Order: sequence, then structure tokens, then C-alpha cells
Amino acid sequence: MSRYVKYVIQFFLLLLFQVLILNNVTLYWWTQPTGFPVFTPYIYPLFILLIPFEAPVWLLLAVGFICGSIVDSFMNTPGMHAFAMVLIAYLRTNVLLALLPKHMKEYHQLSPSVKTMGWPPFLTYSAFLILIHHTAFFIIELWSLSNIGYLLLKILASSLTTMLLIGVYLLLFSRRAAMQR
Repeated sequence: MSRYVKYVIQFFLLLLFQVLILNNVTLYWWTQPTGFPVFTPYIYPLFILLIPFEAPVWLLLAVGFICGSIVDSFMNTPGMHAFAMVLIAYLRTNVLLALLPKHMKEYHQLSPSVKTMGWPPFLTYSAFLILIHHTAFFIIELWSLSNIGYLLLKILASSLTTMLLIGVYLLLFSRRAAMQR
């Protein structure tokens, strides 16, 4: 299968999982959520994280905008997800340059993954960009810093849940890819 077809399928599967399943799941910290934030995990930013190393920034920005706009249209959040996705798409290359031991050109036709980077660098890369995505999104969503504790709790809970889902995704699909070889 062509690697481009694989990325298109991955794009639609992540978006469908986000829009049809995760957007309809409301997670609470406790059974009585009074005063505690309700949050939804966002796994769709994983698509930007897994695009090949050599992808130009303009392509990352375009894909980030399209992906965010699709989620915005289903969640009735005009431009909020698109902004957060474009922000992490813009920062992605610099984060990778800071974490990778070699120059990006040496990773020809490879994608950021546990296999190419190892667990600690990939999880650091993912967690940093997910944290930026969630921070940008929730600051725009709440549009107030008056209750900073609530905002930080919401960002932390959503980021941890998203990273847990990303870990499960990586374990499922990395093992499957390793078994096929």
C-alpha cells in the first residue's frame, strides 16, 4: 500500500474516532463532578505528530487547518480546533529538531514514531505538542484566566487522557506493524 494512501486512511480513521466516539464521551474526575471540569480527550492531533519528517511546514499548516476545521464543524467550535492544530503544526518541526540526535534530512522517508525515535523522545515530543494544543484550545474555549485552577485542571486532565489514548494507539498499531514484518 502506498504510504500516502496509508496517511489518508489514518487521517479519516482518527477523525472518525474523534467525531463519532470521543466527542460523545464525557469524562468526569469523580462521580459528583460539582466544581471539577468535564473533559473530552482529543486524539486527532496525533495525525500531525505522525506525518513524515520531511513534510514541509506549509503542508503541515494546511493539513492542520483542514483537520481542525473538520473537527470544528462537528463540534460547533468555530476556528478553535483549527487554531490549536495550526499552532502545533507550526511548532512541530522545531520540537523535532530539538529532540532528534541527527539532522532531519537523515530520516528520509520516515515518520516520527516509537520505532524511529524510541519511547522517551517520542512521548516527550507527543506530550509537549499535546499540552500546547490543549492549552491553546482551552484558553480560547474558556476565554478567561479568572479561574486559573479550573483551566489548569482541565488542561492537565485532557492532556493525560489524550496521552493515555496515544499510548494505547501506539501499542496496538506498532505491534501490528512489527508482526507484519
